[in-house]
Amino acid sequence: MIFGTTFINAFPFPILVRDMEEYFICPECGSDDVEVIKERGRELTLRCNECGNVWHVTLPKLVKVPLIVSKHERSFRSEAELPEGEEIRVGDIVETENDEVRITGIELEEGKRVTRAKVGEIKTLWGESLKYPKVIKVSIYMPKGITQAFRVKVPREEEFAVGEVVEVGGYTFRIEKIKTERKMLHHGKAQADEIVALMGHHIPRARARRSLEIYRGYDKESQ
Repeated sequence: MIFGTTFINAFPFPILVRDMEEYFICPECGSDDVEVIKERGRELTLRCNECGNVWHVTLPKLVKVPLIVSKHERSFRSEAELPEGEEIRVGDIVETENDEVRITGIELEEGKRVTRAKVGEIKTLWGESLKYPKVIKVSIYMPKGITQAFRVKVPREEEFAVGEVVEVGGYTFRIEKIKTERKMLHHGKAQADEIVALMGHHIPRARARRSLEIYRGYDKESQ
């Protein structure tokens, strides 16, 4: 189990790590080398592999929360089982049976949107599937004011750097700007997971470092 990140693991039981870490730290020696040796509902028996201490914990009651999962232009209904009373924030990652979802919106009763709320107050969670490829807009500036626009799909962990030469749809261009979810980059690099768009001028006959795959839409990609 990895701590120190905002992560909700819904199987076999959900854990919001930033608040639940204390359950899996040995109260005798402080070690996090801990294993579950017995599980009965929300009752767990834990053993420390460092000092041999055995103790019991009771995990919070679980609440089913409706979850709308986005896979680019398509959305699907799901649900997450989360600890009652825990605070959920935009940016948290929820693990469901078949997906990992980053929370992008939290809706309360009467449609009010907030950036954080406690389980029990939340009507619906909205999120983006992290197992679906990242779809990025690409704008290639051509002569005479013409812009070639594409959407490409890339692995979320892939990085792009300003100044890098890439190819899309037969057009080679140098990345001049990277638009992320937070700001516009004119230098440096960013991971695809946070990139919204790549922009740059067409460079005829230039040698591209890599070629990007054009995104065809959810229905075609799922065939």
